[in-house]
Amino acid sequence: MKPIFVQLQCAPGKTYEVADAIYKTELVSELYSTSGNYDLLLKVYIEEGQDIGKFINDNIANIPGIIRSLTTLTFKAF
Repeated sequence: MKPIFVQLQCAPGKTYEVADAIYKTELVSELYSTSGNYDLLLKVYIEEGQDIGKFINDNIANIPGIIRSLTTLTFKAF
């Protein structure tokens, strides 16, 4: 398993529902946005070699409560 970081925006009161709906996820940060929504940074574990875009489309993009599109960040150790 390797971690990716997913940033998204969700509706007020939906933070934990969104995080719980994603398999193997840790909530890294939650920030209140001036729009009244919440910006979340989630650490999500995916299978080594799994296509990140397909994983997001299949497992994250259609979760109720998500308002804004997703950004993913991956980090490599040096």
